[in-house]
Amino acid sequence: MKVSVMWFGNDLRCADQDMLWQAAQEVDHLVCLYCDEPHNNRPSRYATQGMSANRRRFLNQGLKDLAQQLQALGQTLFISSMDAATSLNLLLNEVPISHLYRNHHGGWDEQQALKRIIHQFPDVRVHLGHDLSLFRPSQLPFEITELPSSFSKFRRLVENIHPASPLPSVETLPPAAIFNIQKIRPWQDVSSLENGAFTGGEQAAMDQLSDYFSTNLPSLYKETRNELDGWENSTKFSPWLAQGSVSARQIKASLDAYERDHGASESTYWIYFELLWREYFHWYATRYGKQLFLPGGLSGKQTQASYYAERFRKWSQGNTPYPLVNACMKQLNQTGFMSNRGRQIVASCLIYELGIDWRYGAAYFEQQLIDYDVGSNWGNWQYIAGVGADPRGGRHFNLQKQSEQYDPNQHFIHKWQGQVFDTQLDSVDAADWPIYPHS
Repeated sequence: MKVSVMWFGNDLRCADQDMLWQAAQEVDHLVCLYCDEPHNNRPSRYATQGMSANRRRFLNQGLKDLAQQLQALGQTLFISSMDAATSLNLLLNEVPISHLYRNHHGGWDEQQALKRIIHQFPDVRVHLGHDLSLFRPSQLPFEITELPSSFSKFRRLVENIHPASPLPSVETLPPAAIFNIQKIRPWQDVSSLENGAFTGGEQAAMDQLSDYFSTNLPSLYKETRNELDGWENSTKFSPWLAQGSVSARQIKASLDAYERDHGASESTYWIYFELLWREYFHWYATRYGKQLFLPGGLSGKQTQASYYAERFRKWSQGNTPYPLVNACMKQLNQTGFMSNRGRQIVASCLIYELGIDWRYGAAYFEQQLIDYDVGSNWGNWQYIAGVGADPRGGRHFNLQKQSEQYDPNQHFIHKWQGQVFDTQLDSVDAADWPIYPHS
C-alpha cells in the first residue's frame, strides 16, 4: 500500500495542480498538509509583528476554500501549527509514507525545509512540481545558476516560450490516511465574517479571472496600470497568484483567449510582461537564496543605511512629511494592498529620504501585503535599493514630481488623509536627545 503526503504551500488550489494529479494516479492513501509556519505569527528582527490581520484573513479564506474542495473529493485538509520540517518529520515517523508531493517554492526557508526532509528520509520518493511558475526549468534556455543578471535579458530569452496548458481540477483523490498527531489536525473554519476588497480562495480567483477578461479592461491596461487607486485600473490578480489560488499559466491561457477574440495590443502584452517580471523574481529567489535578505543584496557592497525607530514607525503609519507616501501607507495598512507605483514611491522614500535600511521596508511589506511573495517582494526592494537586479544601481524617485504626475489634484492623498501628519519628522537626535521644535 502506497501512502503519500501532498504538501501544500503557496498553491492553494485543485486546478492546474500536477502534483495532485500524480498523487491521484500513483498512491492508495493521501495526507493533504498545510503548515502554518510559526514565524508568521511572531515578531521579526525588523520591528514587525508577524502576519497582519488582512493577510491572515485572506489566508484563512484560501485554506477554507481548499478544504471545501478537498472535502468534495472525499479528502481532508490537515493544518499543522509547527514548522514544515518538524511537521513532516513527525508525520513521516508516524505514518508509513512512501511518496511526498511538493511544488517548488523559491523561498530560502522553503527550500531548506525540503532539503532537510530529503536528507532525513532518503527512502521517501519526492516528486517536485513546478506549478508556481509559468515555465518549468526544462523549458528555460539556461540553467538556474546562469539566470540572467537583469530582467531585460531574461525577458528577451523567454518571452516567446509557450507555457504548458493549465490542467483541469482533479476529479478524484485517494482517501485520507489515518493518524493522530496533536499539532496536525483537520482544518477548522476560523475565517472571519469580515471581508475586505479581496476574498481568498480558488473560487474568488476564478471569478476575478473571468470578470476581468469579460471586459475591455485588458486592452486599456498599459494606460491605467500606474493609477494609485481604483479596482479596474489593474488586473488585481496578484493576491491570488501569491496564494496560489490561481496559476500564472491559467492567467496566460485566459490572456491568450482574450487576444484571439479581441486582438493583441501593447496593453495585453503588458499583462504578460508583468507575469514575466513575477517569473523572473521566482527564479531569482531560487538562484540567490539567502542573498535575498542580505543588506548588500547581490552586490555585496556596504550600504550606508541605518535604522531610525521613530522614522520607521512614522513611515509605517503614514506620518511622514510626504503626503503621497502617507496616503499609500494608510491604504496599505487598511486594505493590505497598494498599487505597484505606490510601492515604488514609498520604498524610495524609506531608503533615500529617510535613510533606513531597505530590509525594514521589505519586512513591513511582508507583514502587511496580502499579495506577499518572497521573490517579488524582496527582489523589488533590492531593485529600488540598488543592491539587486537593477542595472542602473537603484531608483530614487522625486516625490514631488510623482505627486504631480500621479495625483495632480490630490484626490488620492485626501481620500487616505495623507495630508495629515506631524510637522516634525524627528523628536530625538542620533544620540536620543530630544529635539525641540523651533518657535
